Amino acid sequence: MIDPVELTARLIQCPSVTPEEGGALTLLETILAEADFTCTRADREGISNLFARWGAKGHARTFGFNGHTDVVPVGDPAAWTVAPFSAEIHDGAMFGRGATDMKSGVAAFAAAAIDFVRDTPPDGAIILAITGDEEGDAVHGTRALLDWMDAQGEAMSVCLVGEPTCPDTMGEMIKIGRRGSMTAWITATGVQGHSAYPHRAKNPVPAMARLIDRLSSHALDDGTDHFQPSTLAATGFDTGNTANNVIPAQCRSMVNIRFNDAHSSAALSDWLCAEAARVTEETGVGFDMDIKVSGESFLTPPGSFSDLVVRAVEAETGVTPELSTSGGTSDARFIKDHCPVVECGLVGKTMHQVDEQVPVEQITQLKAIYARILKGYFA
Repeated sequence: MIDPVELTARLIQCPSVTPEEGGALTLLETILAEADFTCTRADREGISNLFARWGAKGHARTFGFNGHTDVVPVGDPAAWTVAPFSAEIHDGAMFGRGATDMKSGVAAFAAAAIDFVRDTPPDGAIILAITGDEEGDAVHGTRALLDWMDAQGEAMSVCLVGEPTCPDTMGEMIKIGRRGSMTAWITATGVQGHSAYPHRAKNPVPAMARLIDRLSSHALDDGTDHFQPSTLAATGFDTGNTANNVIPAQCRSMVNIRFNDAHSSAALSDWLCAEAARVTEETGVGFDMDIKVSGESFLTPPGSFSDLVVRAVEAETGVTPELSTSGGTSDARFIKDHCPVVECGLVGKTMHQVDEQVPVEQITQLKAIYARILKGYFA
């Protein structure tokens, strides 16, 4: 039997701050290969990725797990109670960067998969797609794995992402979709001048303020059947000007939009540009926008797959999980174009924090949930 607690500790002790591999994927490759998984490194552009399959390629029933071993920086090491990569256990909790997000999740599904194929070899296949680029740009991580799989004729029938999904209590929430995310960097350009003679200048600051007020005051929607209302947050406003008697030539701002399935990023981009054009007509100040889309909104409709996950969580925790689409983005936004995807994991309260930690009992519990899901899927 693979101990997921011990494996979590060994993974935490690998300093895999994104994009460094830190030995984490090498460790998993060794353990999985010993359990007769066919392992391939699908690295791309210096990013490490691991593909592991047990069972026949192309089987009609192929269960997939997805996760990441890269972690965010530790911040100030002196602020930590323990060394960030020590994996020390205190009062029943394991401390370390990645303890929650998400080396415990990877350890749990790897342990569950290995024990499952050893004890009850299924009529089907199991795939583990693990990346080292989720916390970074996420361009050459899970995307690279999916591109490699497509080129090799590899496919998952369904996929479970092991990200933390519970706000406070183990088992209270699984994710069946995610909001889309996009950011717009906006530059307003006017004419620089002396603040004593504003009529000789064209001030971009009030123009930008007018635009940001319109954008942030606008209600994008009232929510949909499975999503909360979309939101727009102004996240920056700057001129770079330190002289109090100079009207600057430019002003810059940022807005971030988290949107539900009532919108597409293309439609929201058109709306941003249209609002900017309106302010230009009113003020004469021009606007330029650089828009980056991190992911589109998506939903895996409730059905047999989510029901399977719910039953497993209920059986192991006694809690009926909420089917949610809340939170930020995850690599599920890429997998949803490949196969149905659901996210199920630990409580995420301390992820990315100083003294990130996970109750040891939750790691064991999560392995049991994943093992029950595998048994149900291949029953």
